[in-house]
Amino acid sequence: MKQSKPLRRGCETDPMTRSPQINSISKLEYVIFDMYDLTGFQRDLLYVVAGLDEPHGLAVKDELEDYYEKEIHHGRLYPNLDTLVEKGLIEKSQRDRRTNEYSTTRRGTREIEARTEWEAGYIDHDG
Repeated sequence: MKQSKPLRRGCETDPMTRSPQINSISKLEYVIFDMYDLTGFQRDLLYVVAGLDEPHGLAVKDELEDYYEKEIHHGRLYPNLDTLVEKGLIEKSQRDRRTNEYSTTRRGTREIEARTEWEAGYIDHDG
């Protein structure tokens, strides 16, 4: 089996599962490390899913179109939602035969909270 390089100080890959293992790294650093993997669009998707009362595909699409002030195509939206599902940040369930609903997982919520805390250290709100 090929030996993996450390992902970040204190975070190595388990050779059996190839998933990150926490050693001395803080919880906040680990969460930000996971958010680092996301594109800006994926991060925006995660925030929108967390902020909507009943997030389904078209509601998420509408919200992002309002923010970006341009059309978001299905070919961009749904593969990126699926990526967030694969990363364990959101869950997908079926509302009816045509509509999927999304919800933030506990991990997704922790990621958002840690990212918000990290950003607050760099943003002067008192201006």
